[in-house]
Amino acid sequence: MITNKYLKWLSGTASYWWNDSAVLQDMDQAIANGATGVTTNPLLIKRSLYADPGFWLPYLQGAKGLKKDEKTEEIIRAVTGEIAKKFFPIFEATNGVQGYVCAQVNPSLQGDAEAMYVMGKRLAGWAPNIAVKLPATAAGLEVMEELSAAGVTTVGTVSFTVPQAVEIARRQQKGADRAKAAGIKPGAAFSVIMVGRLDEYLRDVIHDRKAGIPDSDIIQAGTACIKRAYDICRDLGYASMLMPAAMRGSYHAAALAGARISMSVAANIQAMLGEESEFTGHMDEPVAEDVIGRLAAIPDFVRAYEPDGMKPDDFITYGTTQRTLSQFIEAGWAPIGEFEV
Repeated sequence: MITNKYLKWLSGTASYWWNDSAVLQDMDQAIANGATGVTTNPLLIKRSLYADPGFWLPYLQGAKGLKKDEKTEEIIRAVTGEIAKKFFPIFEATNGVQGYVCAQVNPSLQGDAEAMYVMGKRLAGWAPNIAVKLPATAAGLEVMEELSAAGVTTVGTVSFTVPQAVEIARRQQKGADRAKAAGIKPGAAFSVIMVGRLDEYLRDVIHDRKAGIPDSDIIQAGTACIKRAYDICRDLGYASMLMPAAMRGSYHAAALAGARISMSVAANIQAMLGEESEFTGHMDEPVAEDVIGRLAAIPDFVRAYEPDGMKPDDFITYGTTQRTLSQFIEAGWAPIGEFEV
């Protein structure tokens, strides 16, 4: 076991961190360094399967003879179920505050609320510590509220902006309030901003426009958005825990450390953080106004940063939303279904 001093320090603050991986063999190491949950998605599960097919084959016998989406879902169930066993003791010890493993609905259902609801209920039944992941589209938000009202733990994902993160938390809160009124114990709730994916998308837009904004500004865009969303959600009293994900450097995690959040941290970012020597929380330090001013020259940053920059009906059309969903479908969900069992 390799001790990561930064991650162990982080675990002693108000922050939690989740292992951004579907590699089962990595989980004990992550838990030893303080991980309290796991982020998975179709892409991560595909990578784990194809990296070590011999390891996973014994777990996947239930997928034999199944076709297309049924086969894909059964493979994901088997992988997710094994990971969930590793984190169930944390789920029990924290009384359901932490210890979750994500299971994401079929990304091709992004606009079909009825189908996502049925699938979400099915995923929630896989294990007590499953967190059902749904996209921050208008349909996905509808399902988030309904599942939250049924006491299901949800994670709003494919989210990159302040309007999305705040609306996820609002709909989860509405669902939790309905659950309480019906005598149902609410599940936990997590609201994602994929900070690195926003930075990458804006970098492409900025380069295409020849806007001349330096990369030192661009890599703060996602951080600026999650800090603003955090303040808004806190002021409104939403119970959802924000989840920075898709980090691209230790700077993303270090800028957010110490806040009441659950960070999704990939193995390469964990390694970078292990080299950090400063153990200090920075969530209350705002991104500089001059950086925000330069980024605000780009309309898609304004849409991402301003609380009213987009309405829920616009979320599915935001550039990086479709880029990410397409990747989840074509590079994740589809290859899982082609895996030889």
